[in-house]
Amino acid sequence: MTASAYDYAFQTIDGATLPLATFRDKVVLVVNTASACGLTPQYDGLEKLYSDYKDRGLVILGVPCNQFAGQEPGTDAEIKAFCETRFNVDFPLTSKAEVKGEGAHPFYKWAESQLGEPAVPVWNFHKILIGRHGEAIQAFGPRTEPEAPEITAAIEGAL
Repeated sequence: MTASAYDYAFQTIDGATLPLATFRDKVVLVVNTASACGLTPQYDGLEKLYSDYKDRGLVILGVPCNQFAGQEPGTDAEIKAFCETRFNVDFPLTSKAEVKGEGAHPFYKWAESQLGEPAVPVWNFHKILIGRHGEAIQAFGPRTEPEAPEITAAIEGAL
């Protein structure tokens, strides 16, 4: 199994290749997102977290996913427009991806190999924290708000 998150790449929401190695020496919070979910307002908290910590080396990476009750049915262009206009999202977004099961993006399979069952998303807005050296640090469930003390403490510890 691969030793680091840096060995994986996503596609950006605009279709370019996005190697996670781009974020070397940064702390990354990877979040599977959806536009039509009861938890969608977490975009506000994610954007606040990003704005509060980006100068210290935090990156939020949104991974739109339609695997949970079909709550992200749009095209990448529609998702990008929604995120920018409704929530002023400024952090990077990937192209739509699967995050669990056979078709899960390889990053998510790696995260599960590192953190076990807690790394497997059970719903939208599941969060995985990656450290400065590409290591999987911790996973947080969907209902854990982005600015919850356990997340900010983990980010602070990783920074």
